[in-house]
Amino acid sequence: MKKPKKILFYLCAFIGVGFLLLQIPFTNIIGSNQSFSLFDFFAPTVGALLTSVWGAVSVIGVKTINALITGQNFDTATIIRLFPLALAALYFGVRKYKTLVAIIPLICMVLFIMHPEGRGAWYYSLYWLIPIVASFAKRSLVLNSLGATFTAHSIGSVAFLYAFSLPTAMWIGLIPIVFLERMLFSGGIAVSYVVMNTIADKVANKLSIQTLKRMVQPEYVASKKLLSNL
Repeated sequence: MKKPKKILFYLCAFIGVGFLLLQIPFTNIIGSNQSFSLFDFFAPTVGALLTSVWGAVSVIGVKTINALITGQNFDTATIIRLFPLALAALYFGVRKYKTLVAIIPLICMVLFIMHPEGRGAWYYSLYWLIPIVASFAKRSLVLNSLGATFTAHSIGSVAFLYAFSLPTAMWIGLIPIVFLERMLFSGGIAVSYVVMNTIADKVANKLSIQTLKRMVQPEYVASKKLLSNL
């Protein structure tokens, strides 16, 4: 199988898995009729397995296909939801120049504080220092997961702020909720990556698929040595 065909094959496989996970709701998004799903755990990990750019493409593909199949209107909230996870996949997957990707949450901080409603809750945006700090960690699944989920959070928050002018009081009230929510997401991303990595490793070894084997990071395959790499 030639390289373009291989990329297309894995891209379609990830989109298929992602579409199924998108149908399993996790929790509602405050301020909209949208909801988080198990796809929010899985999506960033695709950036590491499929490369960051193709991972981002697959996430947008899943969201777009789901909207078309389920008959969702492409309203403002739906369009906004296309991009946060795509950039989380980009953050999670990129290995070199991660600090450049971490500029995104920094820009989001500035935009949040510039908005009249966001300015009154400026300390809400301090959460987005996490992906900036985490970008300096060379190999840590926990920090990479935290960085990815807060990158998605920064983009989604700013987009909803500018689209709907959600009030200052709401952002302040969300601060403790965000902490619990994002800790769950980061844990889910880390677990998803270990599961996907382990499955990919088993399949690659069983069927001798070299391209799939190259996607695997051996240190994050479920094993006795895994804890030392978290």
